[in-house]
Order: sequence, then structure tokens, then C-alpha cells
Amino acid sequence: MGKETIQLTRTIQLKVDAPTKEERKEALVTLYRWQNRSYRAANLIITHLYIQEMIKEFFYLSEGIRYKLVDEKKDEAGLLNRSRMNSIYRVLSNRFKGEIPTLILNALNKKIITTFNYYREEYWRGERSVMNFKRNMAFPFHRDGVHGLSYDKEKSTFRFRLFSIPLKTYLGRDHTDKKKLLEKLVAGQTKLCTSHIKLKDNKIFMLATFEIEKEKHSLKPEVIAEASLSLEYPIMVKSGKEKMSIGNREEFLYRRLAIQAARRRTQTGATYCRPGKGRKRKTKAVKKFHNHEKGYISNRLHVYSRKLIDFCIKHQAGTLILLNQEDKIEIAKNENGFVLRNWNYYELMTKIKYKAEKAGIELIVD
Repeated sequence: MGKETIQLTRTIQLKVDAPTKEERKEALVTLYRWQNRSYRAANLIITHLYIQEMIKEFFYLSEGIRYKLVDEKKDEAGLLNRSRMNSIYRVLSNRFKGEIPTLILNALNKKIITTFNYYREEYWRGERSVMNFKRNMAFPFHRDGVHGLSYDKEKSTFRFRLFSIPLKTYLGRDHTDKKKLLEKLVAGQTKLCTSHIKLKDNKIFMLATFEIEKEKHSLKPEVIAEASLSLEYPIMVKSGKEKMSIGNREEFLYRRLAIQAARRRTQTGATYCRPGKGRKRKTKAVKKFHNHEKGYISNRLHVYSRKLIDFCIKHQAGTLILLNQEDKIEIAKNENGFVLRNWNYYELMTKIKYKAEKAGIELIVD
């Protein structure tokens, strides 16, 4: 049997919960300092990992050298004076001591080492370049860094401290499950896993990862549902004698093409926009339409994937097969494949995968 729990990530906006403007500004400066130290630490970690992995290649003129990336106390051929993970952590601790909480460095170290080990063979064969982290990266934090999580009924907000920084949530008109997940977290019915803080335009976002139980449905593994893409319908699904088309050509494309046309008109007129802030000021409206189109596509794919999983649950299909679409993707390169060329196929696959896992449906990609 597979795991009975899955992990879901939700983006939650946060605000500094301090009474004065000076205190809020100081807290934001601290968060940006943590982001900067995380960015520098991440690049240091990946550099050390790569050098450790490729150290044998540096002995160009020597022969018969034996080495192991382990503690020298445990193996005579060991090159390290402590464990591999701890050796890198000590470098980070000595470099950034007092500038960033050690729990953040520890979570960052574990995450990058796990990712590096996953792609180790590709690094060794030269098929993948070493990761490069940007200054605006989201930095991780362990759940032990969250203290005093509670719900304020009067303000309809959740309050907590991230290490020493007081924060509160801003959910706005939330139509998702963020509030329910936070309520379960306060009640101890779910668990917060290692999450991330993202800073953008002086706004704070928490990429909170929750560990929840899978949904319970009366599904039958022997009942199979087959889904495929279509030129006329985004998704065609059938299970036994039951068939259903999800979305259609006109419904999906009409709004997106309208947004694209508006963006093109705005790009043409951007040359004549009032100056004052350079390129950013002139292209502000263009960026707005770009984000609008991106949000529309994400919403449509969410609705389509939700309807697909609901169809499987309704007909007790415990197995979902996504048929190979390589031939149809090739067709999408010409005018007849206009529907497929104007949507994010892999984003749809990702949404179907996580919803199927949440519902306890086995997903097979043929």
C-alpha cells in the first residue's frame, strides 16, 4: 500500500504583525537579509557538493588514489574530518553565524543535498549544469521555527511568530482551502512540513506545505478510466460505456484569444505612453494582460483537471490512464492543432497528478 498522506503547498500572503511603521520596516529588512544569506549559502552548498563529487577528476596526474567522501574516523580512505552533510553545514555556520537562523541553513542544506543526489548521475555525465540560485529565491524554514500559531476571530486572521518576527495572514476573499488547512493546523489535525518564504515587491508570501490524509472514496482498482487530449475538446475521458468531454474549443480559446489581442494592442500603444519611470512605466499595462492570461489558463486547467477526477470518483474508477499524446502534440505545430498550441500541457498534467494522488486514484501515463 502507498502512503496514506500527501503534501499540499499553498501560497499565503503574510503581513508583519507590529504596531509601528518602524517595527514593520525593521522586520522586513530582517527577512530580506535572511533571503540574501540563503541565496549566498545555497550557491556555496551546490559548489561544495559538486567539488566533492568530482574531486577524483582533479587528480589528473596521479594513479591508484583511493578516496571516499566519508569521515576519516570511519574509513581510512575518508577525506573528510566529519560527515559530508555536517562538513558543509559547518562551512555555512562559520560564514553566516548570527546573520540568519541556523534552522534555515539546516533546511536549505538538506533540501539542496537531496536535489543534488537525485541528479547526481546527470551531473557526472555532463548532461545537466549545476544549479544556480537567484537573489530573489524563496528560502526554506523548518516547522520548529513557527511559534504561537492561533486564530484571531475578531480580525479573521491567523497570527504566529517566525523565529522572532511576528506575522499574520492576509487571506482576502479566499475561495480555496487555505483557511480550512490553517484551522486544522491550529487544531493539530494536520502537520506543517518544511515550507518557504518568498519576498516580492516588499510583500511576504509563505509557501506553506501541509501534510494531509488522502481522501476516502469507494474506488475499485479494476475499474479503469482512459483520458486523452483532443483537437476539439481539451480532455476526452471514458470509463466503460460512460464518456464525457471536458471543455471545448470555443469555450477555452475565446477568452484567451481576447486577452492576447488586447495585449498586442497595448504593446503597440506602449510607445506613446506617458514616460516618467522608464520601461517599467510604459509596459505596466502589458504586464497586467500577461498576468491576466496566465491566471486565466491556470484557472481553466484547474477546472478541467477537477472535472476529470470527479468523473473518476463518480464511476468508482480507481485507475486513470493518460494516453500518449506525442502524435497529437506534433499535429499541434500546424494550424489544425491550434487548441493544443494555446494551452500548458505539462501544467495540466501536474494538476491531474496531484488531484489523482489526493483522491487515491492510481495514475498511469501510457
